[in-house]
Amino acid sequence: MKVFSGTASKKLSLKVAKELGLRLSPIEVFVFPDLEKRIRIGESVVGQECLIIASIAIPPDENYMELFIMIDALKRSGAGIVKVLIPYLGYQRQDHVFRDGEAVSLEVIAKILSTVGASEIFTFDLHSQKIPEVFSIPVKHLSALALFSKRIEKDFKSEELVLVSPDMGGIRRIKQVSELLGGIPFATITKNRDLGSGEISDSGIEGFVRGKIAVIVDDMVSTGKTLVEGSELLLNEGATKVYAFATHAILAKHAEKLLQHSKIERVFVSDSIDIPSYNMFPKLEVLTISKIAADAIKNS
Repeated sequence: MKVFSGTASKKLSLKVAKELGLRLSPIEVFVFPDLEKRIRIGESVVGQECLIIASIAIPPDENYMELFIMIDALKRSGAGIVKVLIPYLGYQRQDHVFRDGEAVSLEVIAKILSTVGASEIFTFDLHSQKIPEVFSIPVKHLSALALFSKRIEKDFKSEELVLVSPDMGGIRRIKQVSELLGGIPFATITKNRDLGSGEISDSGIEGFVRGKIAVIVDDMVSTGKTLVEGSELLLNEGATKVYAFATHAILAKHAEKLLQHSKIERVFVSDSIDIPSYNMFPKLEVLTISKIAADAIKNS
């Protein structure tokens, strides 16, 4: 197998390649003055099984375009099977029409990936369990939840904890973590969101949190607002401390500053997205998914 890295995923790619006992294969990415990219595969891949590791972090459009061209370059160079590890699948929240006149952006992405020659996709902690159905090629849905559960088990006593889903859509996720930890109780934050602006109109909590350490578990942290507002609500309802776990650290709009100055004790994320130094902050701890990814690829 030959392993190639997208520009935005070098750190994770090196870790996954090491877990696979392989090196990263050379690839040239030349950026023209108008920001178009020219991509060239740096060694023979004729008849080879190839793996591209490319998370769709900010900017998503640029990273997707690079991925499409990489797949095409491999296929034109004679590669056999091209598997793609997309730890964070960009556009996954646009998997259906919310209002008349909208596109289903994820369907567009899925069509392009299959058309340019991707054979199989591996990804982590999707926002919806139904997302793989959008694709015409196999999608292996992996998870960092077992990794998070081990860390929760290591750092906390079960009797002092309550797990928290930040919204009703995360109930399946929080139930899974609860089961992994032997049935720890959980609560859910309920809220009404305006589909146009995305703003929350009102919120509450279903479940008991008073006197407990609350551990929020989510699939992603984008602006950080959901975690911060959730933590304030939990503390107001009597939780003693709040910690947060989220698989994908998008960290948009200076989320690092908001989270660092919040009342959240610590924020744990995975390395599904290579986090630039300017997004790092003292409360942040990064756990690696490289072994989970490598094991899935070995067994595929």
